[in-house]
Amino acid sequence: MYYFIGIKGTGMSALAVILKQLGYEVMGSDLGKHFFTESELIRNQIPFYEYQEENIHSGYTIIKGASIREDNVELKRARELDLKIYEYNEMVGELTKKFKTICIAGCHGKTTTTNMMALAFEGVGINYLIGDGTGCGRRENTYFALESCEYKRHFLAYHPYIAVITNIDLDHVDYYHDIDDIIDAYTSYANHASEVVIAYGDDPYTRKMKLEKKVLYYGLEENNDVRATNVVYSEKGISFDVPSYGHFSLPLFGKHQLLDALAVIAVSMYEGVDYSSVSRQLAKFHGAKRRFTEEVVGNNVIIDDYAHHPKEVEATINAIRQKYPDKHLVIIFQPHTFSRTREFADALAQVFQVADKSYILPIHPARERQEDYPGVTSNLIIDELDNASSISLDDGALLSCYDNTVFAFMSPNDISKLERDLKESLKKNLNID
Repeated sequence: MYYFIGIKGTGMSALAVILKQLGYEVMGSDLGKHFFTESELIRNQIPFYEYQEENIHSGYTIIKGASIREDNVELKRARELDLKIYEYNEMVGELTKKFKTICIAGCHGKTTTTNMMALAFEGVGINYLIGDGTGCGRRENTYFALESCEYKRHFLAYHPYIAVITNIDLDHVDYYHDIDDIIDAYTSYANHASEVVIAYGDDPYTRKMKLEKKVLYYGLEENNDVRATNVVYSEKGISFDVPSYGHFSLPLFGKHQLLDALAVIAVSMYEGVDYSSVSRQLAKFHGAKRRFTEEVVGNNVIIDDYAHHPKEVEATINAIRQKYPDKHLVIIFQPHTFSRTREFADALAQVFQVADKSYILPIHPARERQEDYPGVTSNLIIDELDNASSISLDDGALLSCYDNTVFAFMSPNDISKLERDLKESLKKNLNID
């Protein structure tokens, strides 16, 4: 029995689904509040409970989520029983040994790229673990597409057949000292590859890596091995050519999604996957969960997106402008962690300047404590903007005063209550059932 402590985490829930589909007994626990990953657990008949020490029994193998602290009652009980305990990344590392694993790393774009990779390789047999809570595991499949997180160098536990790097940027500032520290981590990750490294070549930081492995660069500039040319952006998507491979016309929005697709195309070309199959499969892509997820209410659009880093926020805004150039833009944002807010407040404020209005929630602390970051609040962002206000999770109805508007909810945290309240208010205003 594999027992997951923290099973609702996006990576943890996906891993639980994979192990269940591979034929193992799986169950787990988490906080009682609802989280969007529950649907996949329920669909795969994986039971989950609230944390209680009575849940832990002899003979269990424990998989521990990264956010689980030593004072967790179930973890303490597992240690008392001297059970085998895997960290999440350690258990994933064991899986990577069993398949041709395509690890997708990068400070931005991992989830979308992994989602696209699963689609492109569907016909040749691929398992996948995606950071939106989605997992697939079949023993007969050859490949394994894995979203690979750089936090605390967790991706060094993996054994990639192909190591993909979508970009390198400063993030996780509670752990990494500076950009050179991050480049060093990515260099170590890339040199784990048994076959090839495929990296975004227009990123100056990927070019700084001192690689011992064969590398193929992709991008838009002429010095890349795999390039997108004749790129056209429209309200329906993006079309482009890849020399020596073929033409693509895909339902993608924003340069970042073009580059994510290009990473997948580069892997497909290297592995000899047929162009027509890749083109057909990528045309089915309509986004990962919580990545530019859209709902239309009247002449308004509500977008739910995981963006929390300034460059991710900017990429989401650019995609909105591409698809909805004639609508107003209202941003609702919850900063994630005090350390990130302190580091990126000015950059976030600069990105938000293009919005018609920005609403900023209190900081989600995640693994951090307010007392360790005195003076670090959402006001660091709000005070830099002329058209920004604070908002709480109970203020969704206040947003319904806007019309012909894109409401962009951006945060890695669950702010769905605001979205639900806004939808109900908009429908009431428009007499929509």
